[in-house]
Amino acid sequence: MKHALDMDPVPYPLDQDACYRAIMAKDARFDGRFFVCVSTTGIYCRPVCPARVPKRQHCTFVPSAAAAEAAGFRSCLRCRPETAPGTPAWSGTAATVSRALRLIEEGALDEGRLEDLAARLGLGERQLRRLFLAHVGAGPQAVAANRRLLTAKQLISDTAMPLAEVAFAAGYQSLRRFNDAILNAYGVAPGEIRRASEKQAGGSIRIRLGYRPPFDFDSVLGYLSSRALPGVESVTAGRYARSFNLGGVKGLITVAPAATGRALDARIVTLDTKAGRVPVRAIAARLRRLFDLDAEPGAIAAAFADDPLIGPRLARAPGLRVPGAFDGFELAVRAVLGQQISVKGATTIAGRIVNRLGEKVSTEEPGITHFFPAPRALARADLSGLGLTGGRIATLKSLAQAVASGALDFTPRESLEAKLAELTALPGIGEWTAHYVALRALGEPDAFPASDLGLRKAAGKGEPVSTRELERMAESWRPWRGYAALALWTI
Repeated sequence: MKHALDMDPVPYPLDQDACYRAIMAKDARFDGRFFVCVSTTGIYCRPVCPARVPKRQHCTFVPSAAAAEAAGFRSCLRCRPETAPGTPAWSGTAATVSRALRLIEEGALDEGRLEDLAARLGLGERQLRRLFLAHVGAGPQAVAANRRLLTAKQLISDTAMPLAEVAFAAGYQSLRRFNDAILNAYGVAPGEIRRASEKQAGGSIRIRLGYRPPFDFDSVLGYLSSRALPGVESVTAGRYARSFNLGGVKGLITVAPAATGRALDARIVTLDTKAGRVPVRAIAARLRRLFDLDAEPGAIAAAFADDPLIGPRLARAPGLRVPGAFDGFELAVRAVLGQQISVKGATTIAGRIVNRLGEKVSTEEPGITHFFPAPRALARADLSGLGLTGGRIATLKSLAQAVASGALDFTPRESLEAKLAELTALPGIGEWTAHYVALRALGEPDAFPASDLGLRKAAGKGEPVSTRELERMAESWRPWRGYAALALWTI
């Protein structure tokens, strides 16, 4: 059988010989950065696959699993590409492609059209396809199909979900399409893969979330701990837990380091037996953003290596990540509450809002007592007596109403500037709040709240520099200004 890679010149910007040396060494640092397509077997693998390394003439290297699938190769059942860390296309390439990939990961093309995705990014369809082929090696629809396939494979292998539920959780619109996709990709039916799997997660759904080391998980937890929403989130030693209510599906999520490998182990438990389909892909995408799992720490460290202010800080804290947010609306509310008051004060008021307006939840998880209030409930609520000023109440209600009406969402736009303009159009939300929301809720790596007093003090080594001076200094930190901000805040 001839594959696309056998017939056409390879359009991928990879050093093929260097990639082969990496798989010869089975160097885990390259896991997720590229995949190897083996012409003699028709299989594609991760660089760390335990199988014997094929001969060089039988190997072609591509930047993404989607590119391998598009070329006609099947996913390896031994090294399981669906468990690899995010590919380099998630960070370090064109910002538009990265934003599009985040939307695809959340299911933008499962039901929506490519035309609609392109419009959300401010592009035409043809332009978006050209960008994807240049950076990912496959078109947007091929990437979406690949994500559905790999999500389905992971759920078949790692959970006890009924196969019909797996199909819809992975984004397939029918059971027939799901069965055909698995059979074409793996040569066996979904039931045979399930029977061969030794991993069952009982009544919960288990997701393995890979990352590229180094990764300072404890540092992320420490940051989240002081800002955790009382009653909604709980952070303990080496473990994160929270309630969620997505599309009417209510449940509990816990996250901890996986027992083996470079990954986090997330478990999802639904709290309503009559709930609809669990949005597994959306939850996985939110968790990846929350823990910044798609960061490329090597590239970030290299970008700051010669910087006298940021370089030494990153050298002392390898694996620094920008803690994100599971829910953009929650983070935006938390950001408004934090305007000009302490972290502890904002957390206290957030707990009062949750206790007054949040729906109660019954769970054995310590510290989890409520779901966060929905935007519509917050927009209509009486917020007096909670320690909020009149101006802050007006801002919260305006924010909640914008989200409830659909005028504001927390999905990426065509540029950071476009999202900042969208946020600052709301009364009471200035540049600082907008950058903070973009940094944590949207995962924008170049967001930078330059007016922050803490940043200005750190940049001036105790004596605050002006906002304009800090912005000038930060120009050399693009496109990683968000990581510079975190380094200045925390190290």
